[in-house]
Parts: sequence; C-alpha cells; structure tokens
Amino acid sequence: MKEKQKLNLFSLTMIVVSLVIGMGIFKTPATIAAKSGTETIFFTAWIIGGFIALCGALTYAEIGQRLPVIGGYYKIFSHCYHPSVGFTVNVLILVSNAASLAVVALIGADYVSDLLYGQPSGTFFNVAVSATAVALFYGVNLLGLKTSSRTQNFLTVVKIALILLLISTFFTGLRVAPHGYNDGNIYKYDGSNAALLLILSLVAVSFTYGGYQQTINFGGEIKSSATMQRGVVIGILIVLFLYLSINYTYVKVIGFDQMKNANAIGALLCEAWFGKAGAKVFDLCMVLSVLAYVNVILLSNPRVMFAMSEDKLLPKIFQYRHPKTDALVPGLTVYALMTIIVTFFGQGVDNVLSFSIFLDCIGMSTSAATLFILRKRKQGDDSVTGPIKKIMPIFTAIFVASYSLVAVAVVIDKPKAALTAVCLLVFFVLVYFLVYHGKHEKIHS
Repeated sequence: MKEKQKLNLFSLTMIVVSLVIGMGIFKTPATIAAKSGTETIFFTAWIIGGFIALCGALTYAEIGQRLPVIGGYYKIFSHCYHPSVGFTVNVLILVSNAASLAVVALIGADYVSDLLYGQPSGTFFNVAVSATAVALFYGVNLLGLKTSSRTQNFLTVVKIALILLLISTFFTGLRVAPHGYNDGNIYKYDGSNAALLLILSLVAVSFTYGGYQQTINFGGEIKSSATMQRGVVIGILIVLFLYLSINYTYVKVIGFDQMKNANAIGALLCEAWFGKAGAKVFDLCMVLSVLAYVNVILLSNPRVMFAMSEDKLLPKIFQYRHPKTDALVPGLTVYALMTIIVTFFGQGVDNVLSFSIFLDCIGMSTSAATLFILRKRKQGDDSVTGPIKKIMPIFTAIFVASYSLVAVAVVIDKPKAALTAVCLLVFFVLVYFLVYHGKHEKIHS
C-alpha cells in the first residue's frame, strides 16, 4: 500500500472515537438511569464500563500490533481458531452491520426531515435521504483511505465539539425538565439489590462503549505498530472523558430521577443553551453522528471482505485495489449496494437483528482471547514493547470475563435473540464445511 495513504495517529484516534460514539449517548443514559436506581450505581456502571473498555482497547491494540493485517477482525478468528470461525462470525457481522447502517441512516433521515421541515416525512423521503448518504460516502471512500479518513476526522472533530458544547451546559446553572417519557421499567434500590441493578446497567453501558474492536481491520494500513497502540488507547480515553462528563451534565441539568426513561435527553441540553432553537441544534448533532457512522462503517467492513477474499472465502475480485487511490472498489461497491437495498425494508430490520447483541458479546470475548494464543505463539513479540506488556494478560482476562458475563445476561434477558444467534452460528459453520472446507484445505496444504 502507498505510504501516503496510511493512517497517522490522529486519523486512527478519530476512527476509534467514531466507532464508539454514535447516537446512543444522547438517549441511552436515560434508560440506564431507570435501571440503576441510584446515582451511585449509575456512575459506577459508567466507570466500570469505561475501565472494561480501556482493558479492551489495550487488548485490541496489542492484537493489532502482533497481527497487523487488513481485515484483522476476520484474520484473528481464522488465524487463531479456525477459518470456519472467522467465516461464521464475520459473515454475520457483515450482514448485521449493513442492516444496522441502513437503520441508522433511516433514523438520520428522520432528523434531516425534522431539521428542514419540523416534522417527520414519508417513506420515500427517508429512503432517498438514506441512500443519498450512503452513496455520498461511497464516493468519498472511492477516493482512497486518506480522503475518507480526513473526512472522518472533520466529522468527528465537529461531533466532539458539539458534545463539549452540551457538556458546557453544566456551567450555565440552568435546569431543564423532560417533555415526555419512553415506556420501560424503572427499578428501585431496596437496600439489597445493588448488584442486580449494577449488572442490568452494565449490560446497556457495555454496548454504548463498544465498536472500537473494528480498529484492527486497519492493521495493515497504519504507519507504525506504536500508532496502533497509541491511537486505540487515546481514542478510548477521549470517549471515557466525554461519556463521564456528559452523564454528569445530564444528572445535574435534568436531574437523576427526572431523566429516567426521558425522551431525547440530548435535546434537553441543547434547549438549555438555545431555547426553542435547541431542538434544531440537536437535530444537527444527530445528523452529523449519522454521517460519521456511515463513513466509518464503509471504511471498515470492505476490509473484512478483502481479508476473506485472501482466504478464498469470497471471490478474488474483492482483493482488487484501485491503482491510483488504493480503494477497495469491489467490496466497497457491494457493501454500499447491500446497505441501500436494506433501507427499502425500513427500520423494522432492527427488530430482526436483535440477535446481534448476543453475537457482539461472543465476538468481543472470543476475539480478545486470541491475544493469549498470539502470545503463546510469540507472534509479533518484537513489535510489542513497554512496561504494560507484562501485566497485559490481566487486562485481557478482565475484558474477556466481563463480556462473557454480559453474554450470560443477554441470554437471561433475551433468550430468543440468543437462541437465534446460536442457530445462525451453527448454520454458517455447516455452510463453511459443506462449501469451503475442502477448497481451503487444498490451498493451505
């Protein structure tokens, strides 16, 4: 790959921030407040979740250093476990990410409509806007990694600035009241259920912190192994600061009891600054969040397809790079078209993909555990330095155990979704052995 196309520290950091901070931080804290019962449990969940995310950041940073390849999230499963595992997990992730991207784009279209017209628009408008957003960033990504990463940098910096503006609401001394509430249980602390409330809160918190694991898909396109480690860790530290700060602001400006299951708590902070115009500012925040998400997903997922093509699990054409821009044109084209097609099915797709919550838990815990395998094989030892190297297995063990527990909690909370995920995993394992196994053995024999 051309040196000028490779990611520097700032660009990688912004990608990490974009992969983690989506629309959830503007509404999920209201749900977590309802689950946690008390302010102490609420903030404890966010702090513990942040520590677990930091453990994960350190883990994936070292994985990326030891196995610096394009499409690393596929490669670690295939390389450390078995190609069938890499195929199965990543096919499901590619599909669920495309569907999630379509749903997020459709939600973004709702905010565009509200920003322009002050009310929701029809299906045609939403699909047209969603498809246009995907097509726009498809074009950006065709110009190469440098252009798409610079676009990502701009969108992420603007999003961070807007979040900092919301956080600064705390200094106005104003209090705002919610305009309405969502349906949902409100749990109360009775003196003996602190552990239960903390676990319930942590499940929601863990997904709000997730996404950064996809950073290892850029392992072969980063200027140095040190850049991988610093970028992932700095990115998570920025996220941790922003998350804790904005949650503190929510509690102080809205009130802890008042924010439980409240609607659009992010918009309330905008109102504290801009009054009636605050709703428009919030719409703009959400549109920018959607645009940043569209670009970063189009950045990451075609690289998984490239890696799968290298292992002959997808046609060879997916390895093609544009001679001038190095863009992964076939993978990018197929992924963008797949996303646009899914937008026609509407936001109902999100309900079908509820299994992805359980799949993410399994994927996070098992992918992080590959660090133990890479260390045992002494793969990439020379690229990993620093005092934290000796104690790194402790952080990895904490991360793996935490997401394993979250997976158990998801099974208890949504058994049908978990069962669906397991059935799909078994199905695609069978597909691999029926279709690809013999070919793969010949290639590597």
